[in-house]
Amino acid sequence: MAAALKLISHKLCPYVQRAVIALTEKGVPFERVDIDLANKPDWFLKLSPLGKTPVLVVGDTPIFESAVILEYLEETQARPLHPADPLRRAEHRGWIEFGSAVLNDIAGLYTAPDEAAFRTKASQLAQKFARLEARVAASPWFDGENFSLVDAVFGPVFRYFDVFDQIGDFGILAGKPKLARWRATLASRPSVKSAVSPDYPALLADFLKRRNSWISGLQARAAA
Repeated sequence: MAAALKLISHKLCPYVQRAVIALTEKGVPFERVDIDLANKPDWFLKLSPLGKTPVLVVGDTPIFESAVILEYLEETQARPLHPADPLRRAEHRGWIEFGSAVLNDIAGLYTAPDEAAFRTKASQLAQKFARLEARVAASPWFDGENFSLVDAVFGPVFRYFDVFDQIGDFGILAGKPKLARWRATLASRPSVKSAVSPDYPALLADFLKRRNSWISGLQARAAA
């Protein structure tokens, strides 16, 4: 009998969403346990050496770091989401790392303390998305007809912009028609939609308000 899978999660974590999407695409049953990262329980810190989500508990063994979790699922579960060809698989792994770099820049965007820092981070993001625009097939997925782990990574990335777009038009995704098509297709994918709770937009909006950053001020003015 296969070991039971428990995913230790946070409702806003994009890295958790990757794992949820992969598990859902593979049709693997799992239990999801959400925690408060601002008040981490002791039992969680015993499982996660870095104190981060996600952690996938397989039986009694915790696996931490989302990229490791994705690779474990590829090795142990049916319905592969990586290409069969080793070279293409390696390329996809590189774009997954690129997705993590994009998430780091997004964090820098919403924590930027002033307009200058915000504009610098927005420019860096626009440049990264331009690189992605040049590579993505968007027909309909990242590399063509088959949904892959790269798609699982970028679904949560684009989800941030659903909330950012309500605050202002920062031009980060402007003039990138393939990304616009890919973003819309990802947003309608059942596994991507169900990776977060229905209150995700409100939770993210509240999270942004509490950053005391430049975008927080814009958000307050937009709501006034």
